[in-house]
Amino acid sequence: MKPDDDPFVPLAAESLVDELDLLRRSPARGAESGQIVPGVPVIGRLEGFDITEQPLVSRLAACPGEVVPARCTVALRRALMGRDVLVVFVDGDPRAPVIIGVLEPRPLLAGDAPSKLPASVTVDGDRHVIEADREVVLRCGDASITLTRAGKVIIKGSYILSRSSGYNKIKGAAIDLN
Repeated sequence: MKPDDDPFVPLAAESLVDELDLLRRSPARGAESGQIVPGVPVIGRLEGFDITEQPLVSRLAACPGEVVPARCTVALRRALMGRDVLVVFVDGDPRAPVIIGVLEPRPLLAGDAPSKLPASVTVDGDRHVIEADREVVLRCGDASITLTRAGKVIIKGSYILSRSSGYNKIKGAAIDLN
């Protein structure tokens, strides 16, 4: 057997690898001009929900600067607001987006600062723990509760009620009423 006929010598596939790498790095046709390419999903952002609980999507190249109502094939909840979503368009119509998935946040890279991580939430059957490095804010309309790293608890609202069927105690180094 000649050395050139050895079946265990790997074949060179450089040209195929180069072509695949070139395709992987090039944008989809029409993507650079904001055109919709049928069958090609785009990335948008879930902004929230309208009064009928229909999801609202922004950052679509076909509708720059607009928030557009969308249909969806996946269950969405308010906790996902602000996340990137995968969107396709019905019959290529930019006014008819369909959310087909929610993208996971990108993984933390070596150069990223840990402060970019979201607050952590721990849930078990009896307790929910929400943690953050600087502060935690719970907000609904004009009312909010803020917890700071320094130990401050700030409660704001147009009407605040503290009610107890038992003893209601206020303690502090100083108490200021009005």
